[in-house]
Parts: sequence; C-alpha cells; structure tokens
Amino acid sequence: MIWLTGDKHGQITPFLENAQYKKIKKNDTLIICGDFGFLWNKSKQEIKNLKWLSKKKYTIAFVDGSNDNYNIISEYPTEDWNDGKIRRISPNIVYLMRGEIYNIENTKVLAFGGGLNDNNSNEESSCLESAYPNKQQIDKVIDNIKKVNGEIDIIVTHEAPNSITSCLSNNQNQSNTFTNILEEIRLHSNFKKWFFGKYHIDKVIPPKYYALFENLIKLEK
Repeated sequence: MIWLTGDKHGQITPFLENAQYKKIKKNDTLIICGDFGFLWNKSKQEIKNLKWLSKKKYTIAFVDGSNDNYNIISEYPTEDWNDGKIRRISPNIVYLMRGEIYNIENTKVLAFGGGLNDNNSNEESSCLESAYPNKQQIDKVIDNIKKVNGEIDIIVTHEAPNSITSCLSNNQNQSNTFTNILEEIRLHSNFKKWFFGKYHIDKVIPPKYYALFENLIKLEK
C-alpha cells in the first residue's frame, strides 16, 4: 500500500502523535512531497530522528523541496530501485531523484522535487545540487515520460504545476519558472493523480490534484 503526506521539516512529532501513521503496515511505502527535513545539519537530534525512522518496517520515500540541504543529500550513494535511480539514505529511507519514474507496488510514480525558496527566488544555490532543476534533469523527465508514452499513475512534486496554483486560495500568484516546468510535465503526461506539498494546506483540487500538508492519505487504485 502507498501512503502520501506533505512537508515534514524534520519534525518527528507527526510520526509519534498522529494515530493515522499506525495504519502504515510492514512493506508499505510512505511518500513525502518535499521538505523532508531530516537531512539538514547532522545535529545529534537529527541523527537520533533518522535512526528512529530507520527502524520502521515500511519504506519512506521523499522528493526534495525548496528547503532541503542538497549538499548532505548528495553525500548518499545512488543505486537502482524499482526501475529508477535513488539515493539510499538507510535501508528503508530513499530519496526519489528528479525525473525518475518508479514502479512502486505496481504503480508508476514520476518524481520531480525541488522548487523556488520563497525567501530567495534566485535560480542559483550554494548547494551542490540546486533546489532549481538543471537542463539535464528537465530533459531527463521529458525523455522518461516519452518512454512510457506519457502513461503515469501518479506524479509527486513539491510545487504545483502553473495551471493549478490559482486554485490555492491562500497562495495566489504563485506562478514562477519552476511551476512553468511542471506545467510542461503536466501537458506531456496522461496521469491519474498529482500530489504536492509546498503550500502547507490540505486541499483536493478536482479532478486529480492533491495539496498535502498534515493529512496522511492512502492511495486508492
């Protein structure tokens, strides 16, 4: 079973206090839509939290957000996983790389994390891998979409595609160069559902878009 939720920003509290998380079973997959936050500064508390999460019997898979430490993420090794490339954080925690399409529990999942930081819209970053995608990543996602003839079950991002941002009532005028890239992905794909986490609200935008923050939802086939 696949579960999805929004930004965690390194907060262990939802895992401890939200009873919904107890419903995630062994061998399930929890996908976090950006700003995972447990790879930020290598503090003692952060290391402790990662060790605690690493003991979970389910897989935790996350896309990057606009406030993740790419220098730390890039230290972890890449490997093949479910028909795509990931960075392996621990035996049960994986980073879903941009532009990859995974086969997770017989579900085609396109991942394209990253985004523009609201506090700094510059497209350059001091991090090894910027929050803003490079040309290689953009070309890769389009090529991978073509390889599957555009047929994708779900798309997981941090930001929303441009045509959807106006539907986020408390985040008007969120259009930017990143959302325009996601709009291109939208136009090239025949997908069933799209999940994103940046906007810190829980809202369904019919017919198939889901803004996630605190909610934990089970993917229904």
